[in-house]
Amino acid sequence: MKTIAEFMDMVKAKSPNEPEFHQAVEEVVESIWEIYHQNPKMVKAKILERIIEPERSIIFRVPWVDDKGEIQVNRGYRVQFNSAIGPYKGGIRFHPKVTLSTLKFLGFEQTFKNALTTLPMGGGKGGSDFDPSGKSDGEIMRFCQSFMTELFRHIGPDTDVPAGDIGVGGREVGYLFGQYKRLANHFTGVLTGKGQTWGGSKIRPEATGFGAVYFGEEVLKTQNDSFKGKRVAISGFGNVSWGTAMKLTELGAKVVAISGPDGYILDEDGLDTDKIEFMLEMRSSGRNRAEDYSDKYKNAKFFAGKKPWEVKCDVAMTCAIQNECNKEDVELLIKNGCKMLLEVSNMGCTADAAKLAAEKIIFAPGKAVNAGGVAVSGLEMSQNSGRISWTEEEVDAKLHQIMKSIHEQCVKYGRKGDKVNYINGANVGGFMKVATAMMEQGVC
Repeated sequence: MKTIAEFMDMVKAKSPNEPEFHQAVEEVVESIWEIYHQNPKMVKAKILERIIEPERSIIFRVPWVDDKGEIQVNRGYRVQFNSAIGPYKGGIRFHPKVTLSTLKFLGFEQTFKNALTTLPMGGGKGGSDFDPSGKSDGEIMRFCQSFMTELFRHIGPDTDVPAGDIGVGGREVGYLFGQYKRLANHFTGVLTGKGQTWGGSKIRPEATGFGAVYFGEEVLKTQNDSFKGKRVAISGFGNVSWGTAMKLTELGAKVVAISGPDGYILDEDGLDTDKIEFMLEMRSSGRNRAEDYSDKYKNAKFFAGKKPWEVKCDVAMTCAIQNECNKEDVELLIKNGCKMLLEVSNMGCTADAAKLAAEKIIFAPGKAVNAGGVAVSGLEMSQNSGRISWTEEEVDAKLHQIMKSIHEQCVKYGRKGDKVNYINGANVGGFMKVATAMMEQGVC
């Protein structure tokens, strides 16, 4: 292929009607195109054509019985994208909008994200169009058991190690693991995000948020700055935003905006320990309404149907879902004084939003910023393999070092003059590690 456009035409022809996947591939290809074509051995080995193709995509039906005794049928997926540097690793997502395109983009992103952590993990992603909201514990258990009854034959501690994701928290991981153990007849670290009494790691629920803040802290250090005193707007109401808000507050930042699917909250007083604990309480009870926050804390204002990117802030952090921040949102953020935008959700910005942010302010992509979650999952795998358990302080220190290392790789591959392009840095750093491993393993 002579041009990026020609290459993308080929991708779209082979994988039609998969816009999220096309977006993820194009972002990486734009970053690595020049360095890739400077390596004729990689071009001859067709590394790029191979790296965008999943090694395996599994689609299966998931029949289950609801509380009324009626049979329901959902669709399950596992995309095992790349195992060049280790077993497939990536979350399971339960959400009504899950499609093959969603999971291919997530698995593709996961491949490079996992490579950046320096841990031996390949990339994968799975899930179902099942919606856990409004379901009873019994219904969720029966669904998880049916889902795992098919998935268990395709995973294992040295093959594929799933974790939680949107719609899959500690409860769901417990049901999935219990069914795996029942079918496989052995206790092994085949899932991460497990309960801490049966193989889980300390700080796993907080890890994505903590890691994102640690990454942001390293970025600010390059500007001789810190989070102390910064106004921060974040999206989301789940574990990721909870962990992010917790660490930001600990470092002296003022979190003034959070959001749910119903709108966003502006809290000029900033979040404190009690408010962050209320977020956790809402998450664990299955409530995901930002309006409930304003009902409890009367000084907070609720804006129905709107996004938090209209709030004046120094830093914005996407913590909800893909493409939640568009070009108009970025223009508004810049107008209101935002100096740094961090993707904590996977591909949290649309392509044009990411490009604009990278040109005008400091911007870093999800595959670097949100790698803390999978990093601690990798640390959980290590603890399971050694049948040991590290303290919270030990895990946190290892996470902090991993995020520092990821930032260093982004700077190494993304620096141009006195500026760092974190998109290029993350993409090239992850790609080179995976591509080198693929070259050394031959055509497979």
